[in-house]
Amino acid sequence: MGPVAYWHRTSPHTFSPTEHVGGAWDRATQHIAPALGLLAHEVERDLAARRGAGLVVSRLSYDILGTVPIEPVDVTVEVLRPGRTIELVQATASYGGRAVVILRAWLVEAYETAALAGSDLPPVPAPDEVQPWDMSELWPGGFIASVEVRRKDFGPGRSTCWVRTSHPLVADEPVTRLAAVAGLLDITNGIAVRVDPARVSFPNLDLTAHLLRPPAAGWLGLDTTVSFGPGGVGVTSSVLHDEDGLLGTSAQTLTVRP
Repeated sequence: MGPVAYWHRTSPHTFSPTEHVGGAWDRATQHIAPALGLLAHEVERDLAARRGAGLVVSRLSYDILGTVPIEPVDVTVEVLRPGRTIELVQATASYGGRAVVILRAWLVEAYETAALAGSDLPPVPAPDEVQPWDMSELWPGGFIASVEVRRKDFGPGRSTCWVRTSHPLVADEPVTRLAAVAGLLDITNGIAVRVDPARVSFPNLDLTAHLLRPPAAGWLGLDTTVSFGPGGVGVTSSVLHDEDGLLGTSAQTLTVRP
């Protein structure tokens, strides 16, 4: 028997969380990361059912509308902007009839542009060049305990990390690498801590990831900077990598509350 999944599908559109979804800010509520992966999973399943292959996800933009108890959620998917080569798809997770997370994903037709590929964003040390870090020493909760982390710390608000998990996103059904990666992205706000979270709360309100290509298997790399402004607003910015190289970028809006 393998590791326990984050979610079990209990009806066509309802998912029940396991203990590995437990939150870091409040153990009675969900860590939102697995829900982000779940919404990406359902967007891809809907795409496959409607039109099969042909489009790839270029952007995942999540709005987090509130906290969620560790209880089942319902997920719906709708196409906001249909098209032959470009689509905008929305997925919504709801609890008790209230929307709690909304994803808007841009899907685009794939073209062969290997000869044009390139970026000036710097590479990061490989996973075997970075030391293991027990994230549970800083953050509680089932989700944090479920991930393996390697980190190079550059001081307050700055780190490079590699993360992975052995836990499936959804039990007993195939999940793409994209959805699995989406289920890890929200960890960025906890890996480059600027201030002690026992003194200052800085939960994120959203997460937007722009992807250059589908992610490869293995470790997910996060080159992360956390910045706080003077009026209670912050930003967590990350450059995303996998073991094949540059993957994309992500950003989160923070509400900073001493």
